[in-house]
Amino acid sequence: MTHNEDRQHWLKEGAIGLTVGVLYGTTNVMVGHPLDTIKTKMQAQKGFENTSMVRTCLTTVRTQGVIGLYRGCVPPLMGSGIYRSSQFAAFEAVYTYCDRYPSLKKEIPGTFGLQPRVLFAGALAATTRAIIESPLELAKIRRQTGQTYQLKGVYKGFTVTWIRTLGLMGTYFILIDSFRRNLPHLFSSPILGPFLLSGTAATLAWWLIWPFETMKSQVQATSARTCH
Repeated sequence: MTHNEDRQHWLKEGAIGLTVGVLYGTTNVMVGHPLDTIKTKMQAQKGFENTSMVRTCLTTVRTQGVIGLYRGCVPPLMGSGIYRSSQFAAFEAVYTYCDRYPSLKKEIPGTFGLQPRVLFAGALAATTRAIIESPLELAKIRRQTGQTYQLKGVYKGFTVTWIRTLGLMGTYFILIDSFRRNLPHLFSSPILGPFLLSGTAATLAWWLIWPFETMKSQVQATSARTCH
């Protein structure tokens, strides 16, 4: 949905979303994992609850070395491209498939043009992501907080992960749909326009669901709160 409005076959739209998601997911982990490690420690590891971001970073580097900031990066590096590509592929495929159902293309009153298919496709995309992401997040958080990872209880924290992801991706796709309809001139630019609008939508979505992200980290790192 972040590319042109002329939809092609739903399978082709899904393939486009898949490719975009793989590139985005891999880049996200390579660049952002150290900050994610700091975030997780502040949210869920005993001894870091009341420390600042800078102090958490310095403590981690002093005790574990720079490699400590990348602890737990393997699960998301292997899976981030998969679940992010799956969410975009699912959304694009379902959104385009809904073209054949006029009732899903009718604008919802009072929403400035939002269509039910955006909500439907967004919910399915979020559920697809949560199913794949939850075990990977559990493994990542356990490693970031100094624990070992076991297959037992692989879906620990799935419910809060699913709720967080519904809010995250639902907000993101609603905003992108609104931007696309109301700011078409920005989407017509090759790179800068879509990049800025997508970044804005993602930032606002994360801000709105952040309490659930904190809850997710704490649930999945429960035993970490008793160790350093």
